[in-house]
Amino acid sequence: MPRRPEQLATYAALVHWTRAERLWQGQSLAVEAHQGFAHAAGTGFGVPTGLGVSLMPLRHPYEAAMQARSLALSTGHPVLAGFGPGGRSLQSAMRGEPYASPLTAAEEYLTIVRGLLRGQSLDFSGEYYHCQGALLPSPSPEVQVGLGVLRPGMARLAGRLADAAITWLTPASYLRETVLPALREGAEAAGRPLPRLVAMVPMALPLPDVDAEAVAVASNGSHLQAPHYADMLKRAGIDVSGSDPLVNARALIEGGAFLAGEVDELVAQIEEFWNSGVDEVVINLTGVANIRGPQAAMRQVKTIVTALSGMEETR
Repeated sequence: MPRRPEQLATYAALVHWTRAERLWQGQSLAVEAHQGFAHAAGTGFGVPTGLGVSLMPLRHPYEAAMQARSLALSTGHPVLAGFGPGGRSLQSAMRGEPYASPLTAAEEYLTIVRGLLRGQSLDFSGEYYHCQGALLPSPSPEVQVGLGVLRPGMARLAGRLADAAITWLTPASYLRETVLPALREGAEAAGRPLPRLVAMVPMALPLPDVDAEAVAVASNGSHLQAPHYADMLKRAGIDVSGSDPLVNARALIEGGAFLAGEVDELVAQIEEFWNSGVDEVVINLTGVANIRGPQAAMRQVKTIVTALSGMEETR
């Protein structure tokens, strides 16, 4: 999470000047992602952006649609706006109680956001969300709607409704064997093309005097405490039920959920995601940034992007 908007500008510049395709930001509780991206555009680096994923309980779907389109207008580039219900504790904190059915809540949310972005005038009343109205007409770059996906039920819903399924901490093998078949099942049931699959992948090059397990904990320690992530990882064959965070982190690395190694090793592991049907891999250096700061993370992402660009040029 950037603490100052100017920290995002350097990453936007990287997307602008390299073969990286999009600047991504997860839910931020510091600099709000839409505003951070707009600030970067104001510095001269308007680039395609992705929100992966904004938490539904924090924003009404009308506001979500308006913010996503406003971002496209501010940057002059396409936006992929991803949404997800978040964990039960967040849902309770924001709503007073968790969603009885996160799938129903996500379906209602995406239905409203997609309808508004398509220029529809809505009169929608669901179990969790209601919307009567439309966005004011305004030509803008394309805004696609994504859904955060961890398990088959949400993947099937993304297949029916979303432009993209967005995953986090999901090994390539799990995407290939579990997520993609469910995504395809949902798309076929709705008679629509298969949505794009985006994998947000935490990773790190070696850091002096820091074990890879410590970087993984700095990146994903909180996720390992969340039941929905633990369940997804269990389905993927990764046991993180132990009490030792470093042991759990080692399981993440060995299971391919967190990538660690020299640059050639990371490139090979990223290529495995592409070979598993992933359309877009998001390089995430959160653990490095949390331990050594954003400049260290920037150095690593430059190294990885350069290596990936060189690999593409030799194909």
